[in-house]
Amino acid sequence: MSVCSSNPSCGEDVDELEAVSWYHYDLSRHAAEALLLSNGVDGSFLLRNSNKGPDCFAISVRAKDSVKHFNVRRQGGKYYFGFNDFATLQDFTSHLANQPLLGSETGNLIVLRVPYPRQVEEPSIYESVCVHTAMQTGRHESDLVPSAPSLGTKEGYLVKQGAIIKNWKQRWFTLNRNELKYFKDKMFVEPIRTLDLTACSAVQFDYSQERVNCFCLVFPERTFYLCAKSGVEADEWIKILRWKLVRTSKELGMTRSC
Repeated sequence: MSVCSSNPSCGEDVDELEAVSWYHYDLSRHAAEALLLSNGVDGSFLLRNSNKGPDCFAISVRAKDSVKHFNVRRQGGKYYFGFNDFATLQDFTSHLANQPLLGSETGNLIVLRVPYPRQVEEPSIYESVCVHTAMQTGRHESDLVPSAPSLGTKEGYLVKQGAIIKNWKQRWFTLNRNELKYFKDKMFVEPIRTLDLTACSAVQFDYSQERVNCFCLVFPERTFYLCAKSGVEADEWIKILRWKLVRTSKELGMTRSC
C-alpha cells in the first residue's frame, strides 16, 4: 500500500492493492460510514486511503450501530497495523482473515466478518442502483446477493415539533434522493409535507429544545426540529442527511460550472 495506490501509472503497487477487493481507494471517512451504516452488517469492513499522508490507510469497520476506524501504514516495505507488522500485503490480509479481532479505544473487540467490495461502492447517482451485502459470516464476494435497499434511502419514526403550536408528534419519515417526506403514520400514502434537501443548509444535533436525541434541519424559511428514539438513531439520520447535503452541493457546483 503506497501513495501510488491512487495513481494508475504506478505499476506494481496498484496491482497489489487492486487484488484486495475491499480496498476503496479515496473513499472518504464520512462516505465509508454512510456505506457501512446504510448497507453493511455488523462486521462489514473496508480499506481506504487516509488523509494523514502518503502510505497512510484506514480500515473502517461497522460495529453494531457505529463505525470504527483503524490506522494502517506502510513504511520500509512493511505494513504496520496496531502492534503488528507484516512483510507483505498478503501477510496482512491473511492476518485479518485469521485473526479477526480488533481492540477499539474502549477496549471492546470488533469482529471483521464481511469484506465490503469496492464493486458495490457508491456510484455517482447513488440511489439508482441496489448495493449488495453478505449477511452471514464466512461469505465471499462471489456469494453476494442483491438484498440490501438502495444506498442513500432511510425510513423510520421520528418525533417532530409543530410549526405554530410547538407540540411534539410522532411522524413516519422517508428519505429518498433529495426528498425527505413525513407522513401522519406509516400506513398513509400521501405525505403531510415533502422537504427538498437542495434547499437545506445544515443538519446538526440540537440542544435548544431540552429534548434528548434531538437534531434539526435548517431551511431558509424554517428550522425543523426532530427527535429519534436513541442517540445512535439520531446520529444515523444526521450522517446520511449530511451526506445528502454534500452530494447535492457537489452536483449543484458541477451544474453551475457547465
